[in-house]
Amino acid sequence: MNEMQFLTWVRGQGLDLAVSIFLLGVLWRLLEIYGLGRKKDLTAPRHTPGASGWHTVFRRSLPAEGMLKKSPVTYIAGYTFHIGLGGVVFLFAPHIKLIQSLTGLHWPGLPSQFVDLIAIVTIAAMVVVLVDRISKPVKRFLSTFEDWFTWLVTFLPLLTGWLAVRHLLLPYTSMLAVHILSVEILLIVLPFTKLFHAFTVFGSRWYNGTVNGHKGVVV
Repeated sequence: MNEMQFLTWVRGQGLDLAVSIFLLGVLWRLLEIYGLGRKKDLTAPRHTPGASGWHTVFRRSLPAEGMLKKSPVTYIAGYTFHIGLGGVVFLFAPHIKLIQSLTGLHWPGLPSQFVDLIAIVTIAAMVVVLVDRISKPVKRFLSTFEDWFTWLVTFLPLLTGWLAVRHLLLPYTSMLAVHILSVEILLIVLPFTKLFHAFTVFGSRWYNGTVNGHKGVVV
């Protein structure tokens, strides 16, 4: 298989396969989660200011008091790469065109130079997070294979995409194919790993806040 055949496959059959597994995986996981069911809480609600699902979503999206000073890398680099990743994925014009071809949805993108800067900052932030995890004994001890693996499958699409845009390392056709393949691997892996928190993080915070809010507990 030559470069063009490989690129054609990953942009066609490969992408169709990856998107299909991604959608089926997400649907299965969501049905699994929401199909668990919960017993109705019959106790009288205890109204406490700030104890609710929406308050919890907001509070848990910000560093707890004193934690930013204690663990600046975790919060600053973590927020940077999450926000940057979202910007690269959803505000880069070629990505928007791909999403439009798949869903019909589209929106204005950012200038390519600005997205390039976001990509560099995001890549740097992910490297900082990795180094911090490796260098801190407790974080390293608590890390599992899944933690390292999910970091890698998230990092590779960023790196290969940036290299493709910059025409670095490999010929453009080859690097573009590698980039698309790395994205497809990410799509396939996402529903079945910790990366699925992209779909559950705010819902779980809201649910925990609502349950605890009913008890009058601020979380």
